[in-house]
Amino acid sequence: MQDSLPAGYDLRPIAESDNPEIARIIRVVMPEFGADGPGFAIHDAEVDAMTEAYDRPRAAYFVITHFGRVLGGGGVAPLDGGAADTCELRKMYFLPEARGLGLGRRMLQRCLQRARAIGFHSCYLETLDHMDAARRLYEQAGFKRIDGPLGATGHGSCNAFYLLDLTLPPATPSS
Repeated sequence: MQDSLPAGYDLRPIAESDNPEIARIIRVVMPEFGADGPGFAIHDAEVDAMTEAYDRPRAAYFVITHFGRVLGGGGVAPLDGGAADTCELRKMYFLPEARGLGLGRRMLQRCLQRARAIGFHSCYLETLDHMDAARRLYEQAGFKRIDGPLGATGHGSCNAFYLLDLTLPPATPSS
């Protein structure tokens, strides 16, 4: 069962009106972690049209709001160039004021829950070695580090790759 969110917070599917704010968040957060050069998701065409990018079969994107203000988001979609039963955890970023509240864990749970419901058997993600808090979150959720990239994401600047077997019972990461 998914934990409830703190008062005033909501986790919901992205709406078209969220597109400008989630694009802004991605463009603010990624450079904070040195992920703004070539080979990073910040340059993906979908950043400006997230609703449209995830309005397709086997894809979902969610946002977390606080009293209606978007603070972050995350989603799943088929892994470009990957196996048909593998999805990718995509564009999961949060503003600083949303961190340390367990919102990332709840977003990850929602995304993985949706990936299982869609019928994916594996979930892949790419990140950076120095994103310690994110890597801990993924590892607590059961993701295992793998030696190199999968698929054709175009994110050649990432240097940490993870895979989760979605056929196993969900891990219960700590807060």
